[in-house]
Amino acid sequence: MRSRRRLALLTAMALLGYSGLRSRLRRYEVSERSMEPTLQSGDYVIAQPRRDALTRGDIVIFDHPEVPGYELVKRVVGLPGEQVAIGNGQVHCSGAILAEPWADGPTLPDGNWELESDELFVLGDNRAESAADSRTIGPEKLANVRWRVVARYWPPGSIGRL
Repeated sequence: MRSRRRLALLTAMALLGYSGLRSRLRRYEVSERSMEPTLQSGDYVIAQPRRDALTRGDIVIFDHPEVPGYELVKRVVGLPGEQVAIGNGQVHCSGAILAEPWADGPTLPDGNWELESDELFVLGDNRAESAADSRTIGPEKLANVRWRVVARYWPPGSIGRL
């Protein structure tokens, strides 16, 4: 009888802990190539709710504006209030060429975007394979960016913070 109570108590504690963590962390499987080489299709990542200000280079998750139930993973390139310009394969933020050690390939096509105080410019690292980023769907509202990717936990050889 004691062991049943102990098992019930441990089970209840585990469920409470899981539900508490679920609101603080979320697991995702990367299912596309738009973030290569940083994230590969088949990688598993952990994201936490966005609570503080985002910085350039953060990897974020948000709902696809045109496909209900589908979430996108992209990198923050332009910050609120900045002017983002793409020209000659490079990204410029408020006039300065952005150093992008994460980017794979030139950024095309050319364009200009003036970000509002509540908008971000997001791009996939694999510029040739990233179809649904700010170049095509426009700047992303801060309110829509609910998750920030913090770590990869699969595959084992790639485990670590991002």
